Amino acid sequence: MTQAQDTPSVADLEAQEQRLVFRTFTHDDAWALGSLLVDLGRERQAPIAVDIHRAGQQLFHAALPGSTPDNDAWIARKRRVVERYGSASYLVGSRFRAKGTTFEDSSRLDPDRYAAHGGSFPITVEGVGVIGSVTVSGLPQIEDHRLVVEALERFLKG
Repeated sequence: MTQAQDTPSVADLEAQEQRLVFRTFTHDDAWALGSLLVDLGRERQAPIAVDIHRAGQQLFHAALPGSTPDNDAWIARKRRVVERYGSASYLVGSRFRAKGTTFEDSSRLDPDRYAAHGGSFPITVEGVGVIGSVTVSGLPQIEDHRLVVEALERFLKG
């Protein structure tokens, strides 16, 4: 990262998206990726909920101990940002902050339906584009984002 460890730059976040691309993404991939996130969450005793959507269909959902219905609401709001912008929810929020404003103040979108907070990442397929999202909620936003990125890195390395 080019900035402080806890605040990745817009360029760092964009590089993650360019790097974390699938050749294909199947129902089995959703199960495996979701299960990996659940395993990571259990190892860390993280109170998270995990969600994977593709083309409007929920392919995976799990809620670990300590998570609440609020996490599901956050998942939906963060996922809508990925669906609308085609970028990670944390990256979208960071782009607004880099312009000296906030997503809430400048996006003109309903904050009850959209949240540009970390934790939702696009599922991008080579030669196709963004087809879905993987989302975590339950930790501070940068930690939600990092957990998803870590799982994607592990998954894509095989």
